Amino acid sequence: MNKFSLTALVPMRHHSQRVPGKNYRELAEKPLYQHIIETLLSVPEIDQIVVDTDSEPVMEGLRKDFPQVKLIDRPEHLRADDMPMNEILIHDTERYPADFYLQTHSTNPLLRSETVSRAIQLLITSYPDRDSLFSVTRWQSRFYDRDGNAVNHDPRELIQTQDLPPLYEENSCIYIFTRANLIARRHRIGDKPLMFEIPRLEAVDIDEESDFQIADILMRMRLENK
Repeated sequence: MNKFSLTALVPMRHHSQRVPGKNYRELAEKPLYQHIIETLLSVPEIDQIVVDTDSEPVMEGLRKDFPQVKLIDRPEHLRADDMPMNEILIHDTERYPADFYLQTHSTNPLLRSETVSRAIQLLITSYPDRDSLFSVTRWQSRFYDRDGNAVNHDPRELIQTQDLPPLYEENSCIYIFTRANLIARRHRIGDKPLMFEIPRLEAVDIDEESDFQIADILMRMRLENK
């Protein structure tokens, strides 16, 4: 594998609309953001970790416990709730040049370092035939659209769900891309992406209060079984 530079980007907003204070709230006896930072620090392919945030508790904690992590104090014009993530990433990749970028979130606390490594190796060995990678969760259930139309099955033919053609959900755990593609498309996913499947329990993403509770239970179970 050729040598390349890879920077991990972890955006974290101070304000959360649905789970107040979630990025620095305790999950399994440590602030949520610490879980993903510890995971990324264990990935040998990552050269540096950059956290973009406007949260003082997050910045203070990182300076104290993870001084090797680079910090970007998110500019005021990028702090709105409806600010597209791609605009934030364009700003951050200009500050920290690299061949490739991996973006994840603090809200993916169950993501494993081995999984991140496999994703990186898969894209690097497939590049440039494949220009980006995003992680997905496989679903094999009977889906319907908002009008009650079957999406992935024929309701007249009741087959076992494990035999249904799978659908894949973009789970926001891992994106790997280049700055050139990001700027050209204003998107993390390029023209020739790889889908990288992650087990459902590892891909838990915290959007709602119930997600936080589930992630806390799963993390405690993982720690107890170590």
